[in-house]
Amino acid sequence: MDPNNPNRESRSTPQYALYQRENFWKSNDGQVPPFNTDPAQLEQLAKSKLTQNGWYYASSNAGQSHTHTANRQAFYRHRIIPRMLVDTNQRDTSTTIFGHRVPAPIGFAPIGINKIYHPLGELPVARAASSLNLPYCLSTAGSQPIEDVGKANDESAGSEGGVRFFQLYMPHDDELTTSLLKRAVESGFSACILTLDTWQLGWRHDDVNTSNYAFYHGTGADLGLSDPVFQKRLKEHGIDPKTQPNEAGALWIDNVWHGRAHTWEKVRWVQGLWKEISGGKPFCLKGIQSVNDAKRAVDELGVDGIVVSNHAGRQVDGAIASLDALEKIVDAVGDKTTIMFDSGVRNASDVFKALALGAKFVFVGRLWVWGLSIMGEVGVMHVMKSLLADFDILLNVAGYKNVGEIDRGALESGPKDYPLLPVTANL
Repeated sequence: MDPNNPNRESRSTPQYALYQRENFWKSNDGQVPPFNTDPAQLEQLAKSKLTQNGWYYASSNAGQSHTHTANRQAFYRHRIIPRMLVDTNQRDTSTTIFGHRVPAPIGFAPIGINKIYHPLGELPVARAASSLNLPYCLSTAGSQPIEDVGKANDESAGSEGGVRFFQLYMPHDDELTTSLLKRAVESGFSACILTLDTWQLGWRHDDVNTSNYAFYHGTGADLGLSDPVFQKRLKEHGIDPKTQPNEAGALWIDNVWHGRAHTWEKVRWVQGLWKEISGGKPFCLKGIQSVNDAKRAVDELGVDGIVVSNHAGRQVDGAIASLDALEKIVDAVGDKTTIMFDSGVRNASDVFKALALGAKFVFVGRLWVWGLSIMGEVGVMHVMKSLLADFDILLNVAGYKNVGEIDRGALESGPKDYPLLPVTANL
């Protein structure tokens, strides 16, 4: 807690732990912290701020939420083994991702339709990521033009932490796919993540029951509406986006979440397209959970990275926990490609456990969505600074000097014995 701790001089990243001290001191200056970042309380506060449909889209999972529950249970079966009398005064939270040095192994997961959480959509999130120098990933289902999001995130572009991901939902319209990737490259996005598990939305009861599909109701299609190729498609269909916003939004999203599966051959094509357009920048696959799929992605396609993910339980109800899939995939191909992780992350110990099981980088999503819903850019910053402080403090008190020291020896792991639990805010 000493603000003059010599760790400030020896490390290459901010002393994130001081954010705890800052919040403890606030009452002396007649201030209070913005809000409680305990995940359960954070979720409930976001619920109170959002419309019913905004809340449903933020919280809904496939089916009965069994995969969402399994994601959290998987974290519980691993326990961190603290080490004492380690000189953590020399600790550093930084790592590298695709040649870019970043101050922590944490990034902003791609989440679409941010305008249902905040009027400015993705822009405050991109700005917050830039301020923190953490990697940001824009979803094809984003509700702002690619160019505007790139500008909002430009503060860190070209710096050591400047990796910026574009997450692609691939249309069956090759000209449109090409246009989206060109726009991403021209807007400074330096890596592509192709999501494999969401060519159609999983069955989500609350969303279906309330017709909760923002694109069909004139909200959230700005990324598509600003595309020159898609503008041609609108004219071909005789749709005026100003007078027919519902029809325009439907045409866009029906090109993105189209319900028509792709194949490995198509992935090979889009990987080559991205490499050509970007000049060889990294290409990754998101949604891999099968070891056989991971091997095929690496051995046949030579992808630069894999994001082990089950879409936070929003696609296949009853699927394996993302963290359990991570272990097997790391064992199979972890020495051949960059393994990243998302799904179910709620705090620093979750990040630590994913790293210990072999992930090189961890994406978080719902945490910053809740922060955005509560207090816009300030809310995103508070949530993510709290997570960074939590991670910095965890390394300190658990006895780990840097990310490289976190391996499977840091954990004691129990059996995969997951009795079905009801979904609650605490999960």
